[in-house]
Order: sequence, then structure tokens, then C-alpha cells
Amino acid sequence: MARRKIEEINAGSMADIAFLLLIFFLVTTTMDTDEGIVRTLPQKLPPDYKMEVEINARDVFEVLVNANDQLLVENEYIQIDQLKEKTKEFLTNPSNREGLPIMEEITVERCKEEISRRKEAQEKAEPSLQGILKAEIAEWEDKLAAAEKVGPFKTLPKLAIISLRNDNGTSYKMYVQVQDALQGAINDLRNEWSQRVYQENFTDWSSSKDEDKDKIKIIRAIVPQRIAEQEPKNIPAY
Repeated sequence: MARRKIEEINAGSMADIAFLLLIFFLVTTTMDTDEGIVRTLPQKLPPDYKMEVEINARDVFEVLVNANDQLLVENEYIQIDQLKEKTKEFLTNPSNREGLPIMEEITVERCKEEISRRKEAQEKAEPSLQGILKAEIAEWEDKLAAAEKVGPFKTLPKLAIISLRNDNGTSYKMYVQVQDALQGAINDLRNEWSQRVYQENFTDWSSSKDEDKDKIKIIRAIVPQRIAEQEPKNIPAY
């Protein structure tokens, strides 16, 4: 299997990805609903808020689709029916491969520490940062609930992201197939966890049902959704 090397990544693409990672690092609000194409939107940030983000290429799963509907994933040409499994490998790194994210271990103790630190920071923070810290606390509270339910678990590091870019000429059919494969990988992993913990499928639950809400939060905390779609641009044919 071909491995991506940092020097092979286009500098312009890295700049775009850096912006996406900055958004995720500053805590995102996920529109993780039961219908439609699910996407993640950034929280509104103070106009003068600045932060530098160091990008590790192993934390970026780059998916490019050109005008001929050809698929380039991690600098490797693949067929659409291979995309789901490659995405699942990125999301879990079961073999601890060097070119994939280093999974983050989540424990009850760590969650409590992270929540405590943010609550202390919240007391001293400017009003413009209160929303960011509040969202981070909520995120760690969901992880805490998950760790209390399933014990220690490993999940994607904070900055790991699936970066998707289509060409302006990409067909709608291919666009939908790529979306389905990426979302399908996430749903498969969530179903595996929900079966393990609740003997039910995550995809059978509904956020409109009170009995499902806590279960949904727990599984989403274990298997987060990190798909960021960049603006289309002309992508060379392969």
C-alpha cells in the first residue's frame, strides 16, 4: 500500500487544510442529524482570535475527486468501492500504522481533569471565549459519559480530519457516492460500538426519541464525525 509523504502534499492544499484544522481545534458544532448530508460548522469566533495550528500529515485523510470522477485518496488512485474501508482504517488505525493518526486514549480520570481545567479557565475568560469553553466542556462531558459506560477507549485525536475536495466538474452521482462511502464508514464503526454496548444499531436510533438521546451522545463521543468539505477547484486528471 502506498504511503503518503509530507513533502508530496501541495503547499496550497496544506494551507487550506490548516484553516479547516484550526476550525476543528477551536471546537466545532456538529450538525449530526438523522437526515440529509451531515456536515460540521465552526462556532462563531471573536474577530481578533488568533491561534497557530501545527499540522501533522498523518492526521489528514485527503480525498480528491476530479472532473473525470477519478478518486485520489492519500496520494493513491483507488476505486469508489475501496473508499469506505480506507476511511475506516484512518478512523481507527487498528495496526498502529505510522502514516495514520495516533489514537487518543480517553479515561474517566482524564475527562474529569479536562472538564475541571476548562471550568477554571471559563471563570477567567473574556466573554467572547465563553462559548468556546462551554462547547469544549460539553464535548468532554460526553466523553466522560462514554468512558463511564464502556471503560477506557481510543478515539481520533482532536485535529484528525477527513478533508474532501471535489472538482467543479465532478458529477453529482460521484459526489453522492463519495459522501455515502465516507458517511458509511462512520456509521459502520458506530454500529459496531452500539452493538457492543447496547446490542442495537446506532443507525436505528433517532435523536427525537428521549430514550435514544444519551446513547447517541455516547457513541458519537467514541466515533466522532470529522468530514470537512473544501471549496471545489480544478483538480488535474490522473
